[in-house]
Amino acid sequence: GFALRRTLIRMRRDLSGSLPTVRLPAHVRVRPFRVGQDEQEWLTVNSRAFADLPDQSGWDAADLAARLEAPWFDPDGFLLAVRTDDNTGAEDLVGFHWTKIHADGADAGEGTGADPVGEVYVLGIDPASQGSGLGKALTLLGLEHLRSRGLKSVMLYVEADNQAAVRTYERLGFRPYATDTLYTRLG
Repeated sequence: GFALRRTLIRMRRDLSGSLPTVRLPAHVRVRPFRVGQDEQEWLTVNSRAFADLPDQSGWDAADLAARLEAPWFDPDGFLLAVRTDDNTGAEDLVGFHWTKIHADGADAGEGTGADPVGEVYVLGIDPASQGSGLGKALTLLGLEHLRSRGLKSVMLYVEADNQAAVRTYERLGFRPYATDTLYTRLG
């Protein structure tokens, strides 16, 4: 009496090895999130990037504010990719990588007393910028940030049907370690 609704793959990667060189698309630079300035533009791009995922695209200002006030929030780990207009200097948000640190690895499913674990919390690319290599570049920059904080491993959740993302993460050394499946009752 149930139907499969959603499958999330949990993946992890060791951070002790080398990381590929980051190559950003032309005219794109990355900077930290600015609390009090970037919220609305981030909500807009997040909504477009996750249009097929209502639980992520449906975030509003209150949802974002709650996470910005969470004890784990670090603006330096909330990376925004912005394209800058050469003539005006105006920025357009084209993607983001929000990292998270689980101070107690048990929170990330690592078991009691585990070392802290980093997380690719939310990685999104504006649909107009997909296919440019920005997702890979932002992932790598987030991994570099987490490693700079002394973390030894990182984990993430990815939708099983998002094969482009799964392949990108696998090419960057992530490996599946668990699957979370959601079923809904029929009728």
